Amino acid sequence: DVQLVESGGGSVQAGGSLRLSCAASGYTYGTGCMGWFRQAPGKEREGVTAIYTDDGSTYYADSVEGRFTISRDNAKSAVYLEMNSLKPEDTAMYYCAARPASHSWCSVLWAKPDFPYWGQGTQVTVSS
Repeated sequence: DVQLVESGGGSVQAGGSLRLSCAASGYTYGTGCMGWFRQAPGKEREGVTAIYTDDGSTYYADSVEGRFTISRDNAKSAVYLEMNSLKPEDTAMYYCAARPASHSWCSVLWAKPDFPYWGQGTQVTVSS
């Protein structure tokens, strides 16, 4: 079975930082698209960022560009999300997602929640 396990969420004040981790198991980690999504109460799940694990190409939502950084460690089958300059509007449940995919799919469709594998989520709360 494929498992994605997130960790690193928590509560911080505005302007603070958090680092989320996503560890994959039972998944042919390598050529594929791994993303971070978030969902706030009453809102739809939205794509935050994604990385094409083969070559490290990265993609970001406008709302987090310049503040968030996605990275991967292929040896550990892990993806990370470094979040800086956090804002109250970043408050949400954050989910890791994975999909075996081509570079083209990842680059064009990464923000759509059309991923077959999801983690359980980790809560991020930013207070003003």
